[in-house]
Amino acid sequence: MPHRSMPALLAATALTTLAALASPSLAAEPLAPIRLNQVGVLESAGKLAVLPDASTSPLAWTLENKDGRLVAKGQTRVVGPDAASGESLHQIDFSAAPAGYGYRLKVGQRTSRPFAVDAHPYARLKRDALAFFYQNRSGIAIEARFGDDPKLARPAAHAPDRATCFNGQDQRGQVWAGCGYELNASKGWYDAGDHGKYVVNGGIAVWTLVNYHERLSALGRKADFADGSQRIPEAGNGVSDLLDEARWELEFLLRMQVPQGTAMDLPIGKQGQGQLALTPVDASGMAHQKLTDAYWTGVPTAPHEDPAQRYLFHPTTGATLNLAAVAAQCARVWKDVDPAFSARCLKTARSAFDAARRNPEIYAHSQFNGGGGYGDGELSDELFWAAAELWATTGEAAYGEVVRASPHMPAAGKPAEAPGWGSTSTLGVVSLALSDKVPAQVRDAARAGLEAAADRYAAEGLQAGYRLPDAGTRYVWGSNGVVMNRAMVLGLAYDFTGKPAYRQAAADAMDYVLGRNPLDQSYVTGWGARPMKHPHHRFWVGKGKYPAPPPGVISGGPNNTAFSDEVAKKMQGKCAAQTCWTDSIDAFTQNEVAINWNAPFFWVAAFLDEGR
Repeated sequence: MPHRSMPALLAATALTTLAALASPSLAAEPLAPIRLNQVGVLESAGKLAVLPDASTSPLAWTLENKDGRLVAKGQTRVVGPDAASGESLHQIDFSAAPAGYGYRLKVGQRTSRPFAVDAHPYARLKRDALAFFYQNRSGIAIEARFGDDPKLARPAAHAPDRATCFNGQDQRGQVWAGCGYELNASKGWYDAGDHGKYVVNGGIAVWTLVNYHERLSALGRKADFADGSQRIPEAGNGVSDLLDEARWELEFLLRMQVPQGTAMDLPIGKQGQGQLALTPVDASGMAHQKLTDAYWTGVPTAPHEDPAQRYLFHPTTGATLNLAAVAAQCARVWKDVDPAFSARCLKTARSAFDAARRNPEIYAHSQFNGGGGYGDGELSDELFWAAAELWATTGEAAYGEVVRASPHMPAAGKPAEAPGWGSTSTLGVVSLALSDKVPAQVRDAARAGLEAAADRYAAEGLQAGYRLPDAGTRYVWGSNGVVMNRAMVLGLAYDFTGKPAYRQAAADAMDYVLGRNPLDQSYVTGWGARPMKHPHHRFWVGKGKYPAPPPGVISGGPNNTAFSDEVAKKMQGKCAAQTCWTDSIDAFTQNEVAINWNAPFFWVAAFLDEGR
């Protein structure tokens, strides 16, 4: 489900014609006949390349080293017609190849680019993926010394980010009364290519970063990203740089809470597309859905150039449960790092959870210009997630009762699902699987649910022509984020079971986004022979005073379910699922970037770099 409001994105105030700013062409490097990971094939996993070819018989292949000497040879495996790519495929398994560089695969007259087999191809990539978040910080100057391109530096924007509630008519004529207070909701990360900040998308993104740290600690392993390992202002403060980066977002989220003693007219229950019925409620402790501009700004617009009035938009139950969940996670992770901050997080988590229970059906509405709606009509998963996080933090039976009563409660034979901003129950399952505060049978059931999901994703990978953990033909807005979230579930299941097939399937997911796909495209800026170059972003335009994107930014990826931008419209009905993508700043349905996609991309790159 797209997280952007279609009418708003297409508004004349939002998007100008960008043909003069960036070419929609893929890349200067020509298409290679043999498709494989362009960054480096992971030495400790199986090694696979894909050859589009209509032959129904196996073909002979050879692998030569940098000196042209034969290292391995074999026969391709015939896959045949592949609906997702629209191609007829062969797979080349060269898993016996040792570490080295300058390798070339050959099939007849067709030759791959030179490539490496490397023990740690993602050692730098994981740090670039994490640096994405610093580069998208709100409320602080982005310094040249912390980036690869001096043009990435920019003055502090939205500092402070003070706003009151939207008051006036929305796009459908609904009148909102506003509120009698302002919040200083400074800090946080800009959500995507625009300058909005959203609680529901910030929740899953920051949870994913903190979970990477927490899982290593829970499993008794030394966490990477020690103090000073990242290029951020907080380096040298004695705290993990990963936690420092996550805290920047948490500080924003904690500030989005409605003050105590606040009554507000809000829409209760699922209502139609007409005028909303607003009812006075006690909104104390709820979380505002988002803080965005009053209208969509044009492209390009740097954050510090943003001229628009900014508003808080009405609190929702979904945002409130997101706040409760990540604040509870914060409380246990920062307990020994910063006890005062931990206590603040726990107090916020409790009050937000109570507020959501008091107001269980206040849904988001997307009829506002200037920001995505993140509408979600099913909140049982958010309730489960928040209760699970609080149970894992406090061990208190009251939260356990909510978890046990939920339809999302882990049970034998019940697989978890890959998480997404609108499907958060698996985040709670993961925290239960890591917790020593919940009963052992609950922890075991959570781990079994992750294992069942991993079994499914690994099996799908073996069915997919390009060997990624998704055998379907429906690629949604942010499909690369879906693939990375599946890979994260696979990584967690590997933690608990040690089954090599799970780690292999996660490695296959990374191979896919880094070039083993029908477009021969690395969907990551700065990495690979054909990297993504022109994301939909208001600052990373790459023309004039505006910088090109930093390395380590993942594209949303192929999308054959939404064709609402002008680039995509021309492709509708003409592209196979995995080829509905263009490297164009205009292609927001295909080439947008966002915090909730870079977070699992970071997680998976870091997981694979652990070398287990």
